[in-house]
Amino acid sequence: MIQDLHAHSYYSLCGKDDPEVLIKAAIDGGIELFGITDHNNGIGFGNKPARAASPDVVPNEYNPYALRKYYDHLGLLQEKYKDKITLLRGIELATNELNPVGKIVLPENEDISYFDYCLIEHINYEGSITKGELFKYAERCGCPWVGVAHTNMFAFIKSRGEDPYKYFKKMAERNIFWEMNVSYDSTHNYREHSYMLDFFANEEQQEIVRKSGVRLSIGFDGHKVEDYLPERIRDYCKKLTDLNIKMAFED
Repeated sequence: MIQDLHAHSYYSLCGKDDPEVLIKAAIDGGIELFGITDHNNGIGFGNKPARAASPDVVPNEYNPYALRKYYDHLGLLQEKYKDKITLLRGIELATNELNPVGKIVLPENEDISYFDYCLIEHINYEGSITKGELFKYAERCGCPWVGVAHTNMFAFIKSRGEDPYKYFKKMAERNIFWEMNVSYDSTHNYREHSYMLDFFANEEQQEIVRKSGVRLSIGFDGHKVEDYLPERIRDYCKKLTDLNIKMAFED
C-alpha cells in the first residue's frame, strides 16, 4: 500500500492549498490512500488572521459547524475522486496548552468521533493536556483510528518507565498507530525527523514493532503542494513493506 496520512490544506493556519489541489497531486504521485489532516485550531478558527489575534478579538473557542463543514467538504471530494484514490477524512490535534499563540487545544466537549482518524501531536511536551496519557486521550477522541504524529515513541515510552513491547502491543489492541513522518520541505526547513531515520536504521526497534503488531503510517506532513515529494512517500512505504511491518488501514 502506498499511503500518505498527513497533509495540510488551507484549513490549517499553516497550510496553503485547496484540498482538491492536494488530492490531485497525490493521484499524480501514485498515492493509493491519502489522508488530509488539518489542524483542529485552524479548522475551528477558519481564518489565518486568527493566528495573531488576541483572545479579546478572537475567542479561544471552536465552532463545531466549522469542523463539520470541513468534514463535509472532504466528503464531497472523497466521492468525486473515489475511482482514482481512497481519501480519508482526518484531523490533527494540538495538545500543547503552553503554546505561545494561546489556547489551541480541542475543547473537552468537542466531538470528533465521526472522523476516519485523528493524529495527536505534542504528547511528549511538558505542556501537553494529555499529561502523557496517550490511551486515555485516544479514548476521549473516539475515532476508529488514532495516530501519534512526529514523536519519538521509543524515547517517550522510556521516559514513562514502560516496556516498549508491551506499550506498542497495547497501542495495537486499541487501533493506535505510530507515524513515520518523512517530511522534507521548505515549511520544515528541509529537516528530517531523527526518530524516523533512527527507526529505519535500528533492527532492534523494528523487531519490537513487528512483534507487537502495532501499525505504522507514512506521512509527508505537507503544507505546500509545490514541495510535495510523492516518490519519498513511495520509497518509505516500500521500506515498511520490506520490513514486514503493516501500515495503518492496511488489510
